[in-house]
Amino acid sequence: MRITFFFVFLFVVDVYSYFGVKALLKGSEYQKIGRYTYLSILVFSYVGLVLLIKYFTTHPLQASPWRNLIIGFTFSFLVFKIVFILFIFIDDIFRFLNFGFRFISSLFSQSANGVAYPERRKFIGQIGLGIAAIPFLSMLYGITKGKYNFKVINIKINFTNLPEAFNGFKVIHISDIHAGSFDSLEDVKRGIDLINQQQADLICFTGDLVNNDSREIEPFMSDFKKLKSNFGIYSSLGNHDYGDYKHWDSKEAKQQNLERLCKHHQTMGFNLLRNENLTIEKDGEKLTVIGVENWGKPPFPQYGNLDKALINVGENDFKILLSHDPTHWDFKVLKHPINIDLTLSGHTHGMQFGVEIPGYKWSPIKYFYPRWAGLYNEANQYLNVNRGFGFLGFPGRVGIWPEIT
Repeated sequence: MRITFFFVFLFVVDVYSYFGVKALLKGSEYQKIGRYTYLSILVFSYVGLVLLIKYFTTHPLQASPWRNLIIGFTFSFLVFKIVFILFIFIDDIFRFLNFGFRFISSLFSQSANGVAYPERRKFIGQIGLGIAAIPFLSMLYGITKGKYNFKVINIKINFTNLPEAFNGFKVIHISDIHAGSFDSLEDVKRGIDLINQQQADLICFTGDLVNNDSREIEPFMSDFKKLKSNFGIYSSLGNHDYGDYKHWDSKEAKQQNLERLCKHHQTMGFNLLRNENLTIEKDGEKLTVIGVENWGKPPFPQYGNLDKALINVGENDFKILLSHDPTHWDFKVLKHPINIDLTLSGHTHGMQFGVEIPGYKWSPIKYFYPRWAGLYNEANQYLNVNRGFGFLGFPGRVGIWPEIT
């Protein structure tokens, strides 16, 4: 039903935008060539739609630059069309109201000779075209350069209960690698080098190593294995790591996939925490790293067990929790009798689209996740939501860049 609705919506958008462009070109010497050019772009966008549908049904292990480019163009062009038709739709409403007013007036006028329906005003269409070009061009940048435009975000947090030995302790937080979406090994290596340049004391990865299949990470394992920190690398699982979004021939095959993924964490030197904890010692003092499996609001899975993960953890221990989905913080962590000093999450990707300028940040994802990017503080507990190292679905990033915290 949803698929049918989507195709009906897409058809209406395409027809409406085509006639909007046709009206805009009316009387121009480029009318014919412009109309056929737009039709050709429409057809090309459907190629991207077919590739997108095929991607979500076959779940390929690796992406290709050309496929990502075409799928990304399809996303970008759809946004362009929607923004454009909003302007001509508003113009059409005024045209209809204008016609209705004149028609009713003509009924009371003895000299009325009929009322012509007003034509679309070109300047409205031109304004719509110009404004629609802004997100379109931004998204084209996002699918070619933005998705690997890694940003290092530095955050300093003060804790009154932090053991003195860990004063100045540097934690690198990364999340949502989504290896099956990568189409450039060289760019991934550049991101890994950037992580190592930060000279971390501890690296924490908060889940979604792959999109669907554990084999997606295999071409990049030797490079992620080069990640270095003074006190190791700790990781947790995300909702995509369990293979829930792929059809498997049997439950055994799905379970084997998860087991292979866990082995890949180990091979890369990641200490995978599945509802458990480990202690880091420095100069006779300690810090506890806790990792839970994915816990999110339905339809996302709730495999995480915070009580189990906290076994043998002292009330006064300084604690860092790795939990993929930030909703876990609101629903479980803040309400738990044991205080968690710092929770690290990901999952949202910042929707890979938004605006971030000093003093202001916005993304459509904020209407689904109140804690969607950056640092949050409540009841003397902190949550950091990482915007993600990789990307998923839309093969690009606009305004919300891949992040190393």
